[in-house]
Amino acid sequence: MHLFQVLIRPVVTEKSTLLQEQDKYVFQVNLRANKVMIREAVEKAYDVKVLSVKTLKTHGKMKRYGPRWTKRPDTKKAIVSLKQGERIQIFEGA
Repeated sequence: MHLFQVLIRPVVTEKSTLLQEQDKYVFQVNLRANKVMIREAVEKAYDVKVLSVKTLKTHGKMKRYGPRWTKRPDTKKAIVSLKQGERIQIFEGA
């Protein structure tokens, strides 16, 4: 898997913006990506030093559309801790 296929999008929620004060950033990542791939992708894409990566997988909910049941897709998120004082500019609004 290519490094730029690992990161799908940054997750911007109230909780993730509070984590930015602790130099932690949240990304939605590919389901097949592991922690090493995520670390390399963030370091190469944003030119920062990653200290740790924590991942979590959420299973898609079952939704009902009339008589038919469908399943939302599974997602995987990564919480990336950066070296003290480093920032990712896309979250800063620049």
